[in-house]
Parts: sequence; C-alpha cells; structure tokens
Amino acid sequence: MLAIVPLPTSMTPAEGHFTLDSKTAFHASGAATPVARLIAQDLRVPTGLTLRVTANKATKAVTFTIKADKELGDEGYRLRVRPEGVQVTAQTAAGLFYGGQTLRQLLPAEAFGKAKASGVKWQMPSVDIVDVPRFRWRGLMLDVARHFMPKEEIIKFVDLLALHKMNSLHLHLTEDQGWRIEIKRYPKLTEVGAWRKETVIGTNSGKYDGKRHGGFYTQKELKEIVKYAAARYVNIVPEIEMPGHAQAAIAAYPELGNLKERLEVWQMWGVNPNVFNVEEKTVKFLQNVLDEVMQVFPSKFIHVGGDECPKDQWKASPRVQELIKQRGTKDEHGMQSWFIKQMDTYLAGKGRRLLGWDEILEGGLAPGATVMSWRGMEGGITAAKAGHDVVMAPTDTTYFDYYQAKPTEKEPYAIGGYVPLEKVYNFDPVPSTFTAAQAKHVLGTQGQLWSEYIATPEHLEYMAFPRACALAEVAWTPMARKNFNEFSGRLAEHLKRFDQVGVHYRKLN
Repeated sequence: MLAIVPLPTSMTPAEGHFTLDSKTAFHASGAATPVARLIAQDLRVPTGLTLRVTANKATKAVTFTIKADKELGDEGYRLRVRPEGVQVTAQTAAGLFYGGQTLRQLLPAEAFGKAKASGVKWQMPSVDIVDVPRFRWRGLMLDVARHFMPKEEIIKFVDLLALHKMNSLHLHLTEDQGWRIEIKRYPKLTEVGAWRKETVIGTNSGKYDGKRHGGFYTQKELKEIVKYAAARYVNIVPEIEMPGHAQAAIAAYPELGNLKERLEVWQMWGVNPNVFNVEEKTVKFLQNVLDEVMQVFPSKFIHVGGDECPKDQWKASPRVQELIKQRGTKDEHGMQSWFIKQMDTYLAGKGRRLLGWDEILEGGLAPGATVMSWRGMEGGITAAKAGHDVVMAPTDTTYFDYYQAKPTEKEPYAIGGYVPLEKVYNFDPVPSTFTAAQAKHVLGTQGQLWSEYIATPEHLEYMAFPRACALAEVAWTPMARKNFNEFSGRLAEHLKRFDQVGVHYRKLN
C-alpha cells in the first residue's frame, strides 16, 4: 500500500525501486526549474544529499517536464518511477509541483524531517501515477481575527496545504474582536482595532481573563506570505467582514457605526448588533480599504463576509429608514444587498470577484458574486441553480472548530457540534440532485477553523489535522476511488510524516 494523501486518480505498481543517492540529479529547464529546485530543497536537509538541479540531461535523474497533455488539465500530473530514473510531467508548473508532493510521499517518512536522517535508504517504489484533481477550490480558512496567529504559523499552514495539494488559504482578517491587516490610509484600524483589553472565558460566562490580546500583520509581512504561498501554488484569499462583524473597525473609527456612544473592541463571542452604517462615505471608506487589500493580495477572489448582520440598528435608525426609501431597497435585507452590490461592482471594476457567505443571497444576490455556503448546502444550491459559482463549506462537515470526538469532555473546549474524521471524509460537495450544468458551478470546498476557542498554534493544528487530510481527499480524489477504511490505513502512515514535520495533530482513536 502506497500511503499517498490525497489518493491519486490511478496508480499502477511496477517492479523495483529508484534510489536517491549521491549520484542523483534533478533535471529541469525553463518553467519547470523553480519546481525542481523547491522539491530538491525540501529533500536536501533530511537526506544529506546535494541533489543538484541541472538543465543538462543526466543518468539516474529525477526529471521535471512541462508538455501538452489535455488529459491532465491545469493541475494534473504524471509520475513514472523506475530503477533507472523518475519522470514527472504536467501541462503546468502547478501540476509538476503536485507531482513533486507525491514523489516526496513515496519516500520514507524521515524525508519530511528537519535534520539529516542517518541510516535511512532513500528509495521510491516503482509506480505509474496519473492524477487529476476533482475540484478547483481545495482549501482551509484560518480565523486569525478572534485569536491572532503568528506569521510563522501561517507559513507552516501553507506548507501543509501544499503537501496535501490544497490550493486556497482563506484568511479571515477582520472581526468584532480584532482587525489584523495594516491599512496605511486608516492607521487606527490597527492602532485601536487590533487590540482588545481582555477576553471572555468560555461561552460568554461574564468572566474575563484580564489579558490584553491582539496583533496584526503589516502589509510587508502579508506580501511575504503571499509570495511564499504563490511559489507553492497556494492562493491567499483575504476576507474583510462587512457590513456585520464590524465592532473593531467601529471602535477605531466611530463614524462608521450607527450609535453615538464610543465602542471598544469586543471582548465577547457571538453575533454582534454593532454593524456598519450604510452611508455613502462608509461604503467609500471600505472601498479604500479594499484598494489596499488588493495591493497586497493578487487573489482573483476577495471575500467580504456578509454573514450574521443583525438589522436592529438599521431598523431603529431614522436615517437608514430614510435611505431605504431613497434607494428603493424595500427593507433592511434589501439594504444589505445594496451594500454588497456596491462592493461587487467596485471589485469587478478592478478585475476581481466578490466572494461572500451565503447570507449575501438575502435581498438579492449581486450579479458577479460567488457564494460560500456555510449554513448547510441550501445557500450553495440556490446560488448554483441561479448560475452563480459556489464553494461548499457547510457547518456539519467542514467546521473544524467543532468537536471531533465523543465524549466531548475529553477534548479541548470547542464551540459545539460534532464533526468526526469519517463524516468529513464522506462529504460530497456536489448535491445528488444537481444536473451536470449545475455541478460545474461547485468550485470545491474548504474547512473552517474559527478561533473563538483556539488560542494557540498547537491547538489550531490539533483541530485541523487529520480532518484536513480527509477534506483534501474529498477535494482531490474521484468519488469512485474513495474508501474510508483504506484511507485510515494510509493516514496512519501519513501521520508519521507529521511527526517529522512537528504537527500537533489529534491522534487516531
């Protein structure tokens, strides 16, 4: 059994092994060269081998080649291992990179170590692999707004996503409890909004820890993350929440809110009534923010949240009621739709696409919007049937802040819910009722790591893995190839790689 995660589309074993040794060279030219260098770089420390990358053909080489092959699409690859050499071929550099990740998984687990391993034979079994992903969107979301995570942890997540052939890291950067991205035009967003004086203990218990919490990423730091991720074919999708989940921004700039009294950055959890007002100047403020966000993140998709926006303050505001009449938006839901449409039009004019949680359907969906469906699959179904692209991210199968085992009292405190490994693995992002045309609108899926009760990198990794391994297979492997028992056997071997990397995963039962 070859313990490759996610499972490739097809694998045919052959006779013999290829051995990495002091004579092995990596052969590549043109656009294939950066990929060959990355894979060689990852293997040099644990193997202690030079593994030079050369454009000159060599005997006993690992060869990376880009060539036309329509069967592979944009991210597929072919991997052929024989005693005399290894060939990785793809139509694109991304495909080559994924072939390189499979190549690494054919080696002993020590190949993922941080120090030179002694006494290990660096052999790969002979095999023919043809591999093409099922979905275009394969990712995870990190909520760094409720609890700040260091830059180094995000870099580590990029590496782990890449290892599993996942290509999207969604960073939830703003919340009621913290604003995490430097905006040069509006410095108070981080001077004030990035810090809360303390944090509630448990589920809004009324007791607080008395510890100031916060932090933010400079634009320089975020650009470094984006560059690092791009080299590993991971797209960073930024999220700037609006019009709800806005208290940190309102604490920094009170004129963005609906009340006269000054607010602090929120110290509690849950749905917050303090939302952005709907004045033109507030829309412009947020569009100015998005301008700087787009300078940092080249992502085609820009996430604007749109979820959990209570309308109570709008209902109580004579000014908002006046604007509803002026704009002909019918009601408060229509006003939220108006708000999102302003952003959709603005982003489209910049060559970007708006992405939002499924509440953006309420009051009418903006023309160019893509829906991330979290309250079950219904929002995604509605959007896809209306011709919109969707990312399926339902709570009951992709929320990794939920408990992953019973009895829950033996697990770290979580927000609730129960999403065990097998449930994640058996998830199908395409509803069985969909036509082929509707199914094409399902871009893929991602796992959510909301951080109300996840305060450290170690806890974050515990909640993410190995469930993210299961979701990687959901997103990559053909449905007909999937089998949970067989996956469990491969996963047990795969976790030995995590031991080498230093991932704080949850042990299998």
